[in-house]
Amino acid sequence: MKVQPDKIERSTKVVVSKLLRTGVLTAAAVTFFGGILFFIQHPNTLFSYDTFSSEPARLRYVSIIVREAFLLKSRAVIQFGILILIATPVLRVIFSLIGFAIEKDWIFVFITGIVMTILLFSLFG
Repeated sequence: MKVQPDKIERSTKVVVSKLLRTGVLTAAAVTFFGGILFFIQHPNTLFSYDTFSSEPARLRYVSIIVREAFLLKSRAVIQFGILILIATPVLRVIFSLIGFAIEKDWIFVFITGIVMTILLFSLFG
């Protein structure tokens, strides 16, 4: 039995929409959980809104963020939520690329490939 292109297109749209919804909700939940952990682990921290202070330098590396997030270190959990949020549209582009390839819509495969290349260069370049 051959699958019709309309069914493939609809199922691709459903998968992509569920991916985006799940990614954003997961990122929000993880970040919120990290915020709660932060207030539990640092109850007496005073914040100064006069000057900007960034995260510690060690929390700029994915491997350290993931390792410390699984150790329930609050700042790493927050950063992990942000990483999930960043990964969500990247995964959307990957799934779109696969969906267009299955549909054999080569123009959109090419365009989505360009978008994916730009995303990868901006993330790793």
